[in-house]
Amino acid sequence: MPESVLKIRDVMKSFGGLVAVAGVSMDVEKNTLTILIGPNGSGKTTLVNLVTGVYKPDRGKILFDGTDITGFPPHEVFRLGVSRTFQIPQPFRKLTVLENMLVVHPGNPGEGFLSSLRRNGWRKFEEEAVERAFELLKFLNLGHLWNQEAEKLSGGQMKLLEVGRALMAGAKLLIMDEPIAGVNPVLAHDIFKTLRKLKDEKNLTVLTIEHRLDIALRYVDYVYVMAAGSMIAFGKPEEVVSDRRVIDAYLGG
Repeated sequence: MPESVLKIRDVMKSFGGLVAVAGVSMDVEKNTLTILIGPNGSGKTTLVNLVTGVYKPDRGKILFDGTDITGFPPHEVFRLGVSRTFQIPQPFRKLTVLENMLVVHPGNPGEGFLSSLRRNGWRKFEEEAVERAFELLKFLNLGHLWNQEAEKLSGGQMKLLEVGRALMAGAKLLIMDEPIAGVNPVLAHDIFKTLRKLKDEKNLTVLTIEHRLDIALRYVDYVYVMAAGSMIAFGKPEEVVSDRRVIDAYLGG
């Protein structure tokens, strides 16, 4: 039986009289590329905000890798291995690509006041961190841009850098909000091909929100569909796109 790295059980979130997420349950299986879709206002981003600790649910449970993370603050969720990227990338724009990778690498002993004085204690760590960063940048086809300031990258390259930063931080689950929004079709396909490679070769689990279904559905393993705060369908892409409830949600009946 497939193992779920993320389990969402009967989660509810209201804002005043508006029920944004209405008792949603969902499983993201380990080492899969899963997509969450639905019309605007369906509750997708609110659900992700609940998982990543931006909001606390009014009801229900969220478990990640066997740990109940319900109501955990964002930094604790991140520390456990859940990384998130946004529709608008948020790198350190004045730092180089390599510096952006290194700054998120956890556990550097050279960052402590006293430990920084013992050079032999952190020099090897930093050498290995640089080696790891170059390995990931090459994997993401960003190796030739290692000394480029992040603000000079294209939108698609920035999104790949965000993926690299998540991997550098030790992500087990990467949650991406519209990774190909505003990206030209060729690079959009490259981004999803890269996500497939990450899943297959780096054992990364990916959950993404995306609206460009003509591209995204070619690459994903599972699809979940939300509408009006509820989960209305899930399954393989070919099953979901022909589901009458999904068609009605997108086309209005």
